[in-house]
Amino acid sequence: MCLTICKLLCVSVYLILFVSWTVFCVRTCCQTQTGISQVTHYAGVQTFELPSVPQFCNSPTMIVMVGLPARGKTYISKKLTRYLNWIGVPTKMFNVGQYRREAVKIYKNFEFFKPDNEEAMRIRKACAAAALKDVTAYFTKEQGQVAVFDATNTTRERRAIIISFAKEKGYKVFFVESICDDPEIIAENIRQVKFGSPDYVDRDIDEAMEDFIQRIDCYRASYMPIDDERDRKLSYIKIFDVGNRYLVNQVQDHIQSRIVYYLMNIHVTPRSIYLSRHGESELNLLGRIGGDSGLSPRGQKYANALATFIKGQNIRDLKVWTSHMKRTIQTAEALGVQYEQWKALNEIDAGVCEEMTYEEIQENYPEEFALRDQDKYRYRYPKGESYEDLVHRLEPVIMELERQENVLVICHQAIMRCLLAYFLDKPADELPYLRCPLHTVLKLTPIAYGCKVESFFLNIEAVNTHRERPVNVDINRNPEEALQTVPDHI
Repeated sequence: MCLTICKLLCVSVYLILFVSWTVFCVRTCCQTQTGISQVTHYAGVQTFELPSVPQFCNSPTMIVMVGLPARGKTYISKKLTRYLNWIGVPTKMFNVGQYRREAVKIYKNFEFFKPDNEEAMRIRKACAAAALKDVTAYFTKEQGQVAVFDATNTTRERRAIIISFAKEKGYKVFFVESICDDPEIIAENIRQVKFGSPDYVDRDIDEAMEDFIQRIDCYRASYMPIDDERDRKLSYIKIFDVGNRYLVNQVQDHIQSRIVYYLMNIHVTPRSIYLSRHGESELNLLGRIGGDSGLSPRGQKYANALATFIKGQNIRDLKVWTSHMKRTIQTAEALGVQYEQWKALNEIDAGVCEEMTYEEIQENYPEEFALRDQDKYRYRYPKGESYEDLVHRLEPVIMELERQENVLVICHQAIMRCLLAYFLDKPADELPYLRCPLHTVLKLTPIAYGCKVESFFLNIEAVNTHRERPVNVDINRNPEEALQTVPDHI
């Protein structure tokens, strides 16, 4: 009896599996023939999802901005692009507003953005499509890794089109939605950004403000924020009131986690960052790189001059950071205030070349000297570091600088170059040749879409430690050519 029941159960299971497999095969066949895998409805809009290509761990990523105008989307887009490029992730920003300005040379007024303006809507859709096409070209032809799609994307229909596009191409999508209802913040955003916009050149300030407010109203009528329930399968971060609160959902990979970490550290509070190298050191006078020597007499004079300069700036709640090396600590001591030491701010480790002159490196390691000239950013000293290593070492410093308000960083030439490259959005090949002279303070003030730089030479002479990019970088060059751009020293 038991045996008969077992046989019946086995036959039943077999029949269920056979039927399931048959249904699966029929569905797969139908999908292959029609080329359509799924029909999805977004707020009453029917969209067809094309068969997706495989999505790998290192698939390109689209960062898609969402939000009403004057919510800081372009500000966030530019900062994200700058940060990702700085850490070595090839990233490009695609601003749909710029495509619109190229398509419509003269902006008249807010009526262009009315939902019932059919001609304008056709132009706007064409601009978004052109931007998406350029995203594909960037990923395929330029080997880009991240594209920041900067537009309002306020409707579920527009976001559905982007999702379908990305799925077809095998791209990952991460939404960044900026939500703000604070009238003071919105008004300040309009003042800082829109009055410098090409849309409002030579326009009266009050007139421009009124027009832009009406433009926002045009978007508000159809704005549908990302829904935490309906869109729970999407990857996104919501930023409320420029960083007062965050909501993060479905982070997919390492890049997205880095993006979230970065976005949760930036702020828009007005502040300035002061960058200065230490005062001239004893090894600077001798033309020797690295080491841990103290200040020269002129270096001590600079430390005192720096204290006078900083006092004259009347900086509120200034924080002072140094490296662990003597020359930065001695420079900070003259300020007479508390300072914080960061090991991450130590000068680049020159390995076997520490405390050598360029002439000695050329004599003892001519091949290494030439290799460094060929690719100064990626070249790593034997048993030492490269500029690329420094960037990774300095990432926590950048994060903390973004969190803070007014900071004075007393550091070293290679370190200052890396920090300056981040704030000024300089590419890797330019970074190692940025001019950061001794006894000079750089004041960096973040503004709407960039950074204002002011340079202050404190009138204390010092040796020149800047070596220009040499023309001849061949390994077989003669010593005279190799040492042609070496600065003078004792």
